[in-house]
Amino acid sequence: MMDLRQIAVGRLLLDNFAHVKSYWQMVSPEMAQISLRFGADDIDGTVIEEKIYHDAGATTPQGMRREDLVRLITEAGRVPFERDTLYRAVTRSEDTFTVAV
Repeated sequence: MMDLRQIAVGRLLLDNFAHVKSYWQMVSPEMAQISLRFGADDIDGTVIEEKIYHDAGATTPQGMRREDLVRLITEAGRVPFERDTLYRAVTRSEDTFTVAV
């Protein structure tokens, strides 16, 4: 509950931040999904293997498939948006991808 409160307050008070992230590996996929209703607009992406939080004792999954991430976002009533690290849109086809510049 404290995580959701911090995200909501952060969205309200940090109006000079374009994006508020709820890192699913820190708070759990379910809590990250809920946080999209509390002001977060980013739950991070597909991670192959996360080490830092898990070495510290995190019990969340080591990684998440793209399909599962899309499902979490869609079930939260949001539209999935693939981006690069600068929040530019990424468009994928079968064998290529393009970053909007």
